[in-house]
Amino acid sequence: MSLVRVQPIRVSVRTDWFTGTPREILVDGRRIPVRRVAAVRREVAAFSVATGPRTIFEVVTRKGRIALTFRHRSRDWLIEGYEAETARSSAA
Repeated sequence: MSLVRVQPIRVSVRTDWFTGTPREILVDGRRIPVRRVAAVRREVAAFSVATGPRTIFEVVTRKGRIALTFRHRSRDWLIEGYEAETARSSAA
């Protein structure tokens, strides 16, 4: 099973000081620690003029995988996809 796209949700993210990779996601007052970054996709050449370039991080948390997007022009973090851990373990 792959990540399910969701309506983008604006979140706060704490990042590593030197690398800029996500370390913790804050959603509705809950802290979700990031266990590891599974993939990074930098979209600097193929982007809409209105939104600007973005970087997409696929992060692994205790509950599952999250597609976390950073929009450089607006400096916003968004959750754009999610895959629950139970869905991944049942597919294996």
